Amino acid sequence: METSKVAERMLTQLRAQVDVSRLDATSLSDTIETMVRQDAALADQGLNERASLMNQIYAAIRGYDILDEWLHDPEVTEIMCNRYDQIYIERNGRLERTHQRFASEEKYHDIIQKIVNDAGKEVHLRQPIVDCRMPDGSRVNVVLNPVSGDGAALTIRRFRSHIYTLDELVENGTLSFDAASFLKRCVRAKLNIFISGGTGSGKTTLLNALANEIPRDERLITVEDARELNFENIDNWVALEARRPNASGEGAISIRDLIRASLRMRPDRIIVGEVRGPEAIDAIQAMNTGHDGSFCTGHANSIPDMQLRLETMILSGHDGLPIDAVRQQIAAAIDLFVHVSRLRDHRRYVVAIAEPLWEDGAIHYHEIYKRTVDDQKIGPLVGDPLSLARQGKFLRAGISLSDETMPRDAESESTRRPNVFRLSSDERKARAMQGGAVG
Repeated sequence: METSKVAERMLTQLRAQVDVSRLDATSLSDTIETMVRQDAALADQGLNERASLMNQIYAAIRGYDILDEWLHDPEVTEIMCNRYDQIYIERNGRLERTHQRFASEEKYHDIIQKIVNDAGKEVHLRQPIVDCRMPDGSRVNVVLNPVSGDGAALTIRRFRSHIYTLDELVENGTLSFDAASFLKRCVRAKLNIFISGGTGSGKTTLLNALANEIPRDERLITVEDARELNFENIDNWVALEARRPNASGEGAISIRDLIRASLRMRPDRIIVGEVRGPEAIDAIQAMNTGHDGSFCTGHANSIPDMQLRLETMILSGHDGLPIDAVRQQIAAAIDLFVHVSRLRDHRRYVVAIAEPLWEDGAIHYHEIYKRTVDDQKIGPLVGDPLSLARQGKFLRAGISLSDETMPRDAESESTRRPNVFRLSSDERKARAMQGGAVG
């Protein structure tokens, strides 16, 4: 017996007998259970089959139809509907095609409209692309036909209700204990940190973990295109979310607008969930104007690639800026780049932690931690936090990088310590004015 056809038959029967819109959740569940128990065609079905059928009927009325199965599965991190009868999911880092399909294309469109409407937004032919979030925080993207040529495309990026800590990222292998201890100190010393990586590499997970190291007495403002961030231990937190224009082209609120507004909200720290365009200059300037301890994320394949993308973003809104000035701003504003990647075993790793240094008219990267990855193995994340060149913020915060609680790697100091750039006298003076160590 095909469960979907039985569910569709019983759903039609239920709607013919009862006005389901007038039933609360408990009454609707009881009514569905009674109908399933009394249906003679289901007499030979087991309890599990009946429970599954009841869930399908309830989901079709109050939930999100067949999507509910994956929305309640904590191991599913992405749901991708290319069309009503072609659905993929990502489970435990692996992509798989499901055997499920919506009853019809009309039902599929009904569910899309329900998701978007529940988020207080609209999607239609005049506005065929929309980003929104579901009540559980999952991020949704919808693209309608004809923009999506083979039918409406629905993508749901799910987020775990549990926020990982840095210690838990050590346990699952994303970070080394030494690097996690270093990053904790960086957060408390109020270093400006930029997290780069590809789609689904774990940028938001790491950002949440870092932000939950922020002291509770600080005021935090977050700026996002669609809300993804969640902080378990911060009370004084204001979340700002961008808004697309309505069908008349009015009412848009950009990331740039929100960053500028956040500067007037007396923030101790500002977090920009992701920089994608000209707002990069506002984020960089915020870091450079007294809002230390701020975080950003961006899409890139490596730390140098992230720098190039930032330059492109900034210049896209400010054609007249000299490139050297842009690069100096980046080097001065960002204390630390952290690059994350999903590797061949489908797990997410921090692969590099580096500080940008301006020397001889260019940005150079001093790698503090690095994970060696080759065709044979994925190596450990190793490095030396004491080699950090810009230690001024640590000194002002009274935080030591040589604390005995920070474990050391097995290699000797001489073999572990990366080379630190030699700075000219002018650069040493400039570094001293910025509060950094002059080396």
